[in-house]
Amino acid sequence: MSSSVPISNHPNNITAPTPVNTPAQAAPISSGLSRPTVPAISEETGEELAGLGAAGMQTAMLGMVQGKLAGLLGRSSGYIEALPIETKRNLEGLKGLQVQQTELQNQYKRECLELERKYLDLQKPLYARRHDIIAGAASATAEEIAAGEAQSLKDDEDYTPLPKEGEDGEDTKEKEKEKGIPEFWLTALRNHPGLAELITERDAEALTFLVDVTLEYLPKKGEEGEFAGKPGFTITFHWDAEKNPYFTNKTLTKTYIYQEEVGYGGDFVYDRAVGSDVAWKEDKDLTREWEIKKQRNKNTNRTRLIRKSHPTASFFNFFSPPVMPSDEAIENEEIDPEDLEEIEERLEVDYQVGEDLKEKIIPRAVDYFTGKALEYELLEDSDDDEFDELEEDEDDEDEDEFDEDSDDDDVPARRRGPPRARGAAAGSAGNVNPEECKQQ
Repeated sequence: MSSSVPISNHPNNITAPTPVNTPAQAAPISSGLSRPTVPAISEETGEELAGLGAAGMQTAMLGMVQGKLAGLLGRSSGYIEALPIETKRNLEGLKGLQVQQTELQNQYKRECLELERKYLDLQKPLYARRHDIIAGAASATAEEIAAGEAQSLKDDEDYTPLPKEGEDGEDTKEKEKEKGIPEFWLTALRNHPGLAELITERDAEALTFLVDVTLEYLPKKGEEGEFAGKPGFTITFHWDAEKNPYFTNKTLTKTYIYQEEVGYGGDFVYDRAVGSDVAWKEDKDLTREWEIKKQRNKNTNRTRLIRKSHPTASFFNFFSPPVMPSDEAIENEEIDPEDLEEIEERLEVDYQVGEDLKEKIIPRAVDYFTGKALEYELLEDSDDDEFDELEEDEDDEDEDEFDEDSDDDDVPARRRGPPRARGAAAGSAGNVNPEECKQQ
């Protein structure tokens, strides 16, 4: 709202009742409810704080206040409970309207998914044509080359058009050798910032045998397929099985399944992912490292050499997605909090990689091969950096103000964000949502 409107001085200004700002007369809160308070600092705690110095004491006290306020999030102030019955009935009516609105949102997202499916089918001939050119089964036509050069000139006004066929002076036999585009998918994947972090040097050689990456939406109800009727998609990696010395699979798949209902934010929520089993050839498993150790027999004192393996970082771990512990195990605190946080982070990365393959890499593979897509990736990163710097500057200003007002008894508390969501909602909790349906 515009700051030019003097809200506080308006004669008819009425502040909307909230759990923080509740009118005392309209709906009196029961006298049995206590006010939110910050616990008193014990003598022992006070001695510990004194040993931290002035700056350390301020930081520690601020942390205590923030922690206490975070514990109050979601607690009722008693305002809703104290409303008249007729008002409560109206509130329930509003919830009923919300149910209808949510169902319309669900219908909208399902129709968006069908629209995406329709346009994917329209693009499949183009993807097949792309595959043939990459594999060397076909060459680009003069029309395709002209359209590409027009786009290159649009992107870069200094672009120099290629010589026409027959004017390049190349030998026909040399042209036969240069059919196709070698290591196309390896290069495209490594030019994506997120995937580049997952691909090790050992993985790179195996990825030279990757010949295509395709997308399919999960089958509709009544169609064949393990996940028929569920919202989601499958990414399929196609391999040259005859030449691949690492595994025998012709295809490896990763299926992402959404929950049936859209999330609170209005988007499908990631539920789980299922990957293929890689049929590794002997001693070629890139997800494990081998080492030779000596073992000594306690009775005979003889030694022998044994080979042991242990898990290692690899792109191919992508096909073995992390699994979230059950809600019961989490509630019973059977999972270490640090392990749980690590699983949540891995789930978020796994989901983001799948979405980027679906939304970015497969549709714009040539832009990732040439590096053009990196301009947009870096632009997004720089926008995030600027936002982070702005936040840091604001924090610094707050700290300066805190230092100047350190003699005051009241310490202003900063508001903390809500705790991280768990499990299947990792996609929405981490703000990792599928892109909105675009108008075609």
